[in-house]
Amino acid sequence: MSNKETWKQQILDAFHFRHATKSFDPNKKISDDDFRFILETGRLSPSSLGLEPWKFVVVESSELREKIKNIAWGAYGKLPDASHFVLLLARTKQDTKYDSDYIKEHFSYLPEGYMPKFLERVEEFQREDFKLLDDDRFLFDWASKQTYIALGNMMTAAAQIGIDSCPIEGFNIDKMNELLEKEGLLENGSFGISVLAAFGYRAAEAPPKSRKSFDDIVKWV
Repeated sequence: MSNKETWKQQILDAFHFRHATKSFDPNKKISDDDFRFILETGRLSPSSLGLEPWKFVVVESSELREKIKNIAWGAYGKLPDASHFVLLLARTKQDTKYDSDYIKEHFSYLPEGYMPKFLERVEEFQREDFKLLDDDRFLFDWASKQTYIALGNMMTAAAQIGIDSCPIEGFNIDKMNELLEKEGLLENGSFGISVLAAFGYRAAEAPPKSRKSFDDIVKWV
């Protein structure tokens, strides 16, 4: 088998291994090196316009974990035993609107004189192409989409080295943002909660994977 075929099979094996782990083994912890690797795959992920509108908050505090557990019903059974727990934050309108200071600073490497043209193009994209300026929530949801790209890469990378994960949307957004604001994690309105994720090692074998067939999902035109 060629190197390419071997790599392809290893990647598919990781996808078959990965499942939304409902219970974690509390006695097994991810090494610092392995978890840094997982986070690095998130950091290197692509995002619309290359905006990187995210922050990954690794919650180690048992006190904060308890507070989150009492708000996030989807995390209630996972937080106590997961080795690592991550809050994926997305940037809000104040940072993602075409004329924001964040965008100007983020793209400060552009050649001199190019910035006005670039910001004009971003405004057109946000205002006309994707209608992101029609509602305050739209820009945040657009930024949130980017965090899911990073999360998908992190979960796949974890699976490739035998580590389990679970994405979690089971929480009240307003209550979670209120808690994180009190904890000083939203940086004066620059961020809001997008999604949660638990990482660790499964406490039981995964059930058989169920997916629609290839032909049900893929259409060639």
